[in-house]
Amino acid sequence: MRSRTDRATRTAITARRRTARLAAAGLVAAGLVLSAAACTDGDRPSPVATLAAASADSVTVVDQQSASERSIRASRAFFASAPGAVVAPADDADAVSAAARAATRAHVPALVTDEGNRSAVTDELARLGARWYQAEGDVRLDTDVERRQAQDATGAPEATRASRPATVVVADRTADAAGVATARAAGATVVAMPDGVTDPAAAGEVVSALHDRAGHPTVLLGSAFAGLPDPAWTVRAAVGGWQLPHGGQRPFDGHRYVALYGAPGTPALGVLGEQGPAATVRRAEDLAHRYDDVSDTPVTPALEVIATVAAGSPGADGDYSSELSVDTLRPYVDAARGAGMPVILDLQPGRADFLDQAERYRSLLAEPGVWLALDPEWRLGHDQVPLQQIGSVRASEVDRVSAWLADLVREEGLPPKALVLHQFRSSMVQDRSSLTEPPELDLLVHVDGQGSQPEKQATWTALHDEASPDLHWGWKNFFDEDRPMLTPEQTMAEVHPSPSLITYQ
Repeated sequence: MRSRTDRATRTAITARRRTARLAAAGLVAAGLVLSAAACTDGDRPSPVATLAAASADSVTVVDQQSASERSIRASRAFFASAPGAVVAPADDADAVSAAARAATRAHVPALVTDEGNRSAVTDELARLGARWYQAEGDVRLDTDVERRQAQDATGAPEATRASRPATVVVADRTADAAGVATARAAGATVVAMPDGVTDPAAAGEVVSALHDRAGHPTVLLGSAFAGLPDPAWTVRAAVGGWQLPHGGQRPFDGHRYVALYGAPGTPALGVLGEQGPAATVRRAEDLAHRYDDVSDTPVTPALEVIATVAAGSPGADGDYSSELSVDTLRPYVDAARGAGMPVILDLQPGRADFLDQAERYRSLLAEPGVWLALDPEWRLGHDQVPLQQIGSVRASEVDRVSAWLADLVREEGLPPKALVLHQFRSSMVQDRSSLTEPPELDLLVHVDGQGSQPEKQATWTALHDEASPDLHWGWKNFFDEDRPMLTPEQTMAEVHPSPSLITYQ
């Protein structure tokens, strides 16, 4: 008969084995195991490297000011544990490059130290459960972790990867070489921002990469992303994949537009109304091509369609504005989308509120590349009628529209939209300096006065006085009313700063 001690021993061993199997199964099921192969340190196994969990739509921003802090945050973003790490001083570029290469080969994090952050690196080694670290350059750490060379794992069998490897957008590969190495060691895909660009929505290659890798966690790596107001929306919009013809989603970053203006079927209101949708698109393309050789920025054709037309009579609703139906506007929106050009819906509200009219066209504005324009010339008081005075709008009413439009963009995961504000007198937009600009929108002031060129230039200059540097600017050429109308060459040479939107009426 076996002793009671033997039975107790067998029971304990069985329990330990069952616990170990359950723990391993849990890690594999969660897709967290990076490498199941464990080296030995004497009789003690080294910790298994595991990836940090992340949901498919998660967005992590690693934007700390110091390279050391970012390297630690990147390590935490990707690794739940690791047998070791490679460490280098932040101010030694050659050492950081060597550390990045070694960490990538060993499938472990790369960390950088600075004078004020050594203890944080030591703490990160402890969090990882690291048994060793490799030092590149002059590295001094107060730790009991063994200092030795990392084992090159490039020839080892393919390590088990997370089920949804992350996509990493890095602002500066050199500044974040350690973070990039950590990402690659964890099996992530890395895409770099173009030089000088800090908004992923403005970078076509970044938008394409995020779209192609939809369903993967995203990490934004770099101090340049510290000013990004809404990273989750930015990534969600990019994943949708819509881009402007010359790349990217941000309306006025690296783009210039030449647009036809008018109301469908009404030639008296502008050249857009002189032909049907398909012919209007072709005419806009031909006009835009005239700027190709004189513009220092890629030119995209566009349409600005008057959706609500100020009227001389009150109409059934008493607002002195005729609202075109969505069905009337739809052919122009569809034709423009088919040609890859944006459409701007212009509102002339009469006595109505701008927001009330904008809400009528929610279904169109919920599409990428359909933008909005407000025309305060036709925003009238309760006792005013069109053509008897110049209308005006308070900044607070514009802000209500911009907040509503920004909410729509965010809720629908749309790319950024342009909000165009027409103005040819200072009084037309009251308290303009107090306007807010949500990150989902690019605000443009469109100077649409007509007449002699000296008069138009004087208006242009006056409206720029004390304007916010964040504003974009538009210019209008009138075929019949300007004396004379500027050619494309003259428009680019004589209008300063060069307008981002040029419309023709």
